[in-house]
Amino acid sequence: MKIIIKTILIFSLSLVYIASSAQNKLISLDKLINKTDPAWPLVKKWIDSAKNKVEVLPVDSAKAKDVLYNSQMTTYATLGSVIYNTGGIMIDNGWIRILGSGSERLTRDIAEWNKGKTIKEYGDNIPYLLIADDAVGGFFAINYGGLGKDIKNVYYLEPNSLTWQPLGAGYGEFLVFCFDSDLSKFYKGLRWSTWNQFIANLDGTKTYSFRPYLWEEGTDIEKCTRKLVGIEEMYRFNIMKSKELNGDKGIKKDESKQ
Repeated sequence: MKIIIKTILIFSLSLVYIASSAQNKLISLDKLINKTDPAWPLVKKWIDSAKNKVEVLPVDSAKAKDVLYNSQMTTYATLGSVIYNTGGIMIDNGWIRILGSGSERLTRDIAEWNKGKTIKEYGDNIPYLLIADDAVGGFFAINYGGLGKDIKNVYYLEPNSLTWQPLGAGYGEFLVFCFDSDLSKFYKGLRWSTWNQFIANLDGTKTYSFRPYLWEEGTDIEKCTRKLVGIEEMYRFNIMKSKELNGDKGIKKDESKQ
C-alpha cells in the first residue's frame, strides 16, 4: 500500500513539473529575431514623420537580446521591434515613457518591469503587459485577457479615476497616437500650466504625485501640491487604491502577491 501511495505521489509531482515546464518553455532568440520582415523600418518611418517630440534612447544590443528573449516578443511585431532597437522612447521630453530594453535615462526594461507585477516568471501566461507610463502616474498596458475581452488592445490606467480605460487601439496604433496625436487634448486636466518646465530632466524611474489626489472629486491640478515619487511605488499604490475605489469594475487584480 505504501509503495502504491509513493508511486502516485511521484507521478503527481511529475505531472506538476511537466505542466510547469511546458508553461515556462521559452522560444529561442533566433526564432524571435525576424531578419526578413522586421517591423522596425515601419516604426522608424512613423518616428521620422512624428508631429510630437520623439526621442529614441540608445540601445545596448546585448541587453536588447536578453530583454527580447525574456519578453518573448518577435521583431516581426512592433512591440518586439521597439524592444530590440531602442532603449525606450521618450515622448514630449519624457512626459510619456515607452519601455524598450532599457537605457541610462530610462533604466527600466519592459521584461524586468513586468516581472513581479503582471507575471512571476518569464514565460508565464500574462493578464496584461505594462508598456509605458507618464509623468502624472498613468500607466499603459496591452490587454491579454485580464482587462477585458478586446485582446491585444491598449488600456490606460487613469490617475484621475484609477480605472483601466480602453483606448480602442493595438500597440502599433498606440505608438502612432503617441507620435502624432494632440496630447494636450488627451491629458486635459492632467497637465498643469508650467508642466513643460519640469519634464526635460525627469528621471525615468520617477513620476509626480499630487495632493489632493487627482482622483478625489473636484481636484484642480493647478491648485495641487506635487512631489516626485518612485514609479514602482506609484504603480503599486494605484493598483491597491483602484481596488478600494472601484471594486471589480474592470480593475485587474494584482497577481504579484498570489
